Amino acid sequence: MGECTLCHISSTFISKALGVCFKCIRQDPGQALEIATRAHQKSRAAVGLPEIPPRDPDGLSCKVCVNECRIGDGNIGYCGLRKNDGGKLTGVTTEFGKLSWYHDPLPTNCVADWVCPGGTGAGYPKYAYCQGTESGYRNLAVFFHACSFNCLFCQNWHFKEETFKPETISVRSLVADVDKKTTCICYFGGDPTPQLPLSLKASRLAIKENPDRILRVCWETNGSMNPKLLDQMMDLVLKSGGCVKFDLKAWDEHLHQALTGAANQRTLDNFVRAAQISMHRSLPPPLVASTLLVPGYIDAGEISAIAKFIASINPNIPYSLLAFHPQFFMSDLPLTSKSLADDCLKAARDAGLKRVRLGNVHLLV
Repeated sequence: MGECTLCHISSTFISKALGVCFKCIRQDPGQALEIATRAHQKSRAAVGLPEIPPRDPDGLSCKVCVNECRIGDGNIGYCGLRKNDGGKLTGVTTEFGKLSWYHDPLPTNCVADWVCPGGTGAGYPKYAYCQGTESGYRNLAVFFHACSFNCLFCQNWHFKEETFKPETISVRSLVADVDKKTTCICYFGGDPTPQLPLSLKASRLAIKENPDRILRVCWETNGSMNPKLLDQMMDLVLKSGGCVKFDLKAWDEHLHQALTGAANQRTLDNFVRAAQISMHRSLPPPLVASTLLVPGYIDAGEISAIAKFIASINPNIPYSLLAFHPQFFMSDLPLTSKSLADDCLKAARDAGLKRVRLGNVHLLV
């Protein structure tokens, strides 16, 4: 049970690590974010990552993501992947990165499996081998070992243990594992954003080396990338039959900052941008949204606001609500309750969305 530093209320729905409740984040964001910032700094210092995005006026600039780091000599960027080494930016490149991968038989536990070609046959015969699940085929699941955010509830936080390991993997090795049974490549993590140039190159190589057959390209991301990189992603997605899955973590900007350590305006702007581009293809849907139902912080009001935002763009954009499992610095929170999930599901539908789904239902209590 945690206690809010500001209002001193104790509850199982207040994270001890965060140290502030949802109500105070909304009503007193100035003080609440000071407390949340200290929690983020502590979590990052524990693994050797910069506590905030570097802003050295004489540093080298990186514009891959929303953080737009200016890295001073001898220092690293916020994601931990790039270093200013005597005036030269070193670290990951389009040829070598920090990542791992595995083959996952279809249907797979993907945010978009309920609307994508691999899970449903959507877009058959152009984008799927059969009507229905592509049984007998598989997804190449590519996991990136870094992130542009710092979610205190991260469901895959173990990637932080890999960020500073010296080994890198070549893009050629990744592409070589795209075999004849691979019908889709999905990039996730961590987050693909800090290493988007590598995934873009890998995707183009894979498509080039596997001509005249189905090979979809997908990304699951927090949406914080440079908009110019997003345009390249959407181009590959539209041509291949894949999708971009945006994780819309919170609507309230202060809540988003408290939970992730980052603002959400770039993500929202990029979502609108992706939606506008995706109008060129309706089936299978090129754009999918999701939100993790973090107890005590993400409620039906947050989901309603996110859903109204999505519906104002296109009410047919699929939206997944995902049950939460306690992880990382918010491991003291409970699992998502069925009552919260039902309330959020209703709120999303009442907001005007036509395609809403509840995922990870086995975690509900």
